[in-house]
Amino acid sequence: MSTLHKIKCWISPARSVFTNQQPQYKQYEIGDWTYGRPIVLDWGDGGTLKIGRFCSIARNVTILVGGEHHLDWVTTYPFPELWRNGATAKTGKSSRSKGSVLIMNDVWIGTGAIILSGVTIHNGAVIGAGSVVTGDVPAYSVVAGNPARVLRTRFQPDIIAQLQRIAWWDWSAEKIRAAWPALMSSDIQDFIHKYGVND
Repeated sequence: MSTLHKIKCWISPARSVFTNQQPQYKQYEIGDWTYGRPIVLDWGDGGTLKIGRFCSIARNVTILVGGEHHLDWVTTYPFPELWRNGATAKTGKSSRSKGSVLIMNDVWIGTGAIILSGVTIHNGAVIGAGSVVTGDVPAYSVVAGNPARVLRTRFQPDIIAQLQRIAWWDWSAEKIRAAWPALMSSDIQDFIHKYGVND
């Protein structure tokens, strides 16, 4: 079986590996062809989750869209949730969200990464295994660590800008299939030459 045929079989819409086909994610906006089953922790604190297309999410990735304790209170202990004594009406919820989590397109998230609320991960970024992402991740950057920090960018700034303009993840499935050889090549200049967008 050729490599191309194997890929065509794998990317068939019938595959249950795709995240937006899993019932536990139905309340979130998740783009086509993104795969993986992240653990999403959501306490109804006002944040939500949006993931773009063609993201690769490894095992044991955890995404928090809320659940942040109040560091400015005397205690971080969640009295209202555990004592049920009516304190919520006086103090408000003991957990909060720093904002929604937005994971854009063509993002690779390594095994065991943790993404906290209020984070945006931009197109083409790579999150190293075991990273704790506490802040925004620039496009086409590679981050790792606790807290996650930028180690390098995948390409030079001018190349990144051109890839962002091309935005191949917005193409039709037919155009993407036709472009597989170029997409899975390290010849970035050739890809830009073929598919670049004129200013």
